[in-house]
Amino acid sequence: MKKTRIGLSLLAIFVYAAWAIAQQPPPAQGAPAQGGGRGQGRGGGRGRGPRTRKVVLAWADTRNGLAQHDSTSHALAVIERLGYESGMWDTFIRTESNTISYHPLMTTGQPASGGPSLAMADAIFFMGHREIQLDDQQKADLLKFVHEDGKGFVASHVALNAMMQSWPEFGEMMGGVYDEHPWGTAAGSVINEDPSFPATKHFPAAFAFTDEFYQAKNFSREKSRVLLRLDLSKMPPNAGVHSTNGDFPLAWAKMYGKGRVFYSSLGHDAKTWDNPDVYHMYFEAIRWALGMTEADVTPRPYPAP
Repeated sequence: MKKTRIGLSLLAIFVYAAWAIAQQPPPAQGAPAQGGGRGQGRGGGRGRGPRTRKVVLAWADTRNGLAQHDSTSHALAVIERLGYESGMWDTFIRTESNTISYHPLMTTGQPASGGPSLAMADAIFFMGHREIQLDDQQKADLLKFVHEDGKGFVASHVALNAMMQSWPEFGEMMGGVYDEHPWGTAAGSVINEDPSFPATKHFPAAFAFTDEFYQAKNFSREKSRVLLRLDLSKMPPNAGVHSTNGDFPLAWAKMYGKGRVFYSSLGHDAKTWDNPDVYHMYFEAIRWALGMTEADVTPRPYPAP
């Protein structure tokens, strides 16, 4: 039953995406059309011929083995399927970090042959966590990818605690770092602060949701536009909550130099990724990060009750 439901929902996204592509002006003579069909090959665009779709590198390095989430593999599969069914992008799934480079290397230290790299990607979907091993050149490459080259970066759930101890600049790009999840997995009420943003416009003004709500520290509303926040007034008191004014952001968007960055805490459980509201959020977040849609991400202050 679940497979039928998600299949029909993804078909609806595909129809919507096809309509969106049809509204775009035709490409200049000789230029590749956006979108592309199934003939190009699933996932990493294994079909032959020039690439006609955007490229998303779905990156989730979890090799540290600490607090791994069962949802990670399913989340990557959903992201790949969203791109494939809609015709919007090709996805390369990687669960190691060698490809986070403009010049990836093999394990021998020699230049890698073929495969994805930052040089051919248009955006990253990131769900890795903890202390991921990147050398100094890779770190510089990743920041350049977003900040200078204007590429997209969409991150989910556990991404908030990635490299939080070893690489402050990554937390600055993300907009914040992990600061525990006070209730574990709990039922809560989420407030939609920005129903005009593409990834949150389908949510009602407030909605019930069960998840492992991540708390963020080093987060500033002067640098990011909050899209969703947890309604703390409806949560059980918890000494682990560090907010002093009731503000508990769950999703935000921001510019990092020329690049577009989106983060959402939603996605702890594998079954959460079968929720049409959730995967539609990430679908639209990736489209925005790829520059397919536009939105105002001007930071706004906390709308205190």
